[in-house]
Amino acid sequence: MLITGLFHLAIRTADLETTIAFYTRVLGLKEVPRPTAIKFPGAWLAVPTPGGQAVIHVYAGSAATDPDGAIPIDNESGVADHLSLSAHGFLEFREKFKSLGITWREQNNGGSNWQMFVHDPNGLKVELTFEQSAEPGLPAPIPDVNRYKAAERFFSRDEYARAVE
Repeated sequence: MLITGLFHLAIRTADLETTIAFYTRVLGLKEVPRPTAIKFPGAWLAVPTPGGQAVIHVYAGSAATDPDGAIPIDNESGVADHLSLSAHGFLEFREKFKSLGITWREQNNGGSNWQMFVHDPNGLKVELTFEQSAEPGLPAPIPDVNRYKAAERFFSRDEYARAVE
């Protein structure tokens, strides 16, 4: 038996347009066609890598609601804590989040992996993982204000209206 990779992750959203804009314009994923048999609103967002692609399924409308009709907000209201994606361009992502006014956190625990944490517009924490040997400019100092603390909650929905305009 062997797990060979991530096939997809599904995210529920009350704001489909902003969610698509975050994952495509901010993180650089690409929107790919969904099967026409799926009748509820949503999107499929793919990791643009050669040899296959993991896909983030975004559910909107009635498919995104709990039995009481509510749509979860922030990663505190569900069982998923975060989504981790392999990434390249640590310093570029840092500058992009800074220029867009999106709060992020960073960490390196002394190994070769560096992590950057940001929330999507729905409050899902997204971890971007970078391999130090492939990153120009790493190691780099992590400012105290951006240092990751596991229990810290730093999601602010208001940041995303400005970021994806």
